[in-house]
Amino acid sequence: MIKKIVLFTLFLFNVQVNAQNQISIQYEYAHNLMKTRQYFDAITEFKRTLFFDIDKQYSYSANYSIGECYKAGAMLDNAIQYFSIAQYNARTDDEKISAQLEIIKTNILRRTTERAHQILNEIEKISSINKDSVNYWRGWAFIFNDEWKEAANSFAKINPNHELKKLAEQVDMDKVSVTFAKVISYILPGSGQIYSGSILPGLISLGWNLLSGYWTVSAFNESRVFDGSVLLGLIWLRFYRGNIQNAGDFAVQKNNEISNKALRYLQHEYKGNRP
Repeated sequence: MIKKIVLFTLFLFNVQVNAQNQISIQYEYAHNLMKTRQYFDAITEFKRTLFFDIDKQYSYSANYSIGECYKAGAMLDNAIQYFSIAQYNARTDDEKISAQLEIIKTNILRRTTERAHQILNEIEKISSINKDSVNYWRGWAFIFNDEWKEAANSFAKINPNHELKKLAEQVDMDKVSVTFAKVISYILPGSGQIYSGSILPGLISLGWNLLSGYWTVSAFNESRVFDGSVLLGLIWLRFYRGNIQNAGDFAVQKNNEISNKALRYLQHEYKGNRP
């Protein structure tokens, strides 16, 4: 009888060991799919791993990897969902912080920067967190929110000569003031466009305003009040107001070009960590 119990116990032990070995093989297979960028196949295999993982040995790592796969496939909402599950199943503080940082980076990518800042503020209070890491990702959050001056301040806390601090400062310096472009267009039509770098449209706007003004003044001087009123109301004011609107539009377009150029550099040439 005792012999049968021992044999049955050994049998159950072998079954359990074999089951865990199979799950380990399954996990490695999924991980290899992820490494070869077969992300959606990897997601399926990681989920299969979780289904059979009764002991929850891979509850953190598999969910974390699923989040990485969804992030690589630009399915950012799904990525945050699985990074959050991984955070919940974290066994150490390092694992928890790692998952939180991935949630932050994914929020940066989907431009929900307010949420990214909120989480950064929360983990900054943790004594074990690397403060440079917090300031680094906070700077990236500011970049994706087109707040380059604030980004420069964040990177400066890491290193006054930080590459990204210098880049952010340069972008902030190169950008033009939309308000100033509109204000000077009130004073001199076309000057806002020229200030924003659109010289030809600015000169055309100035020319049309001068010509419309000349026609209007000439009409009034020749006692053609009706003609002068029509010219003033329908032509001159039309060009004058349009010039102010265009000045703001050209300034916004100029700033977008400057920001997009910097973002392209960060995407294709920057060698440091990116979201």
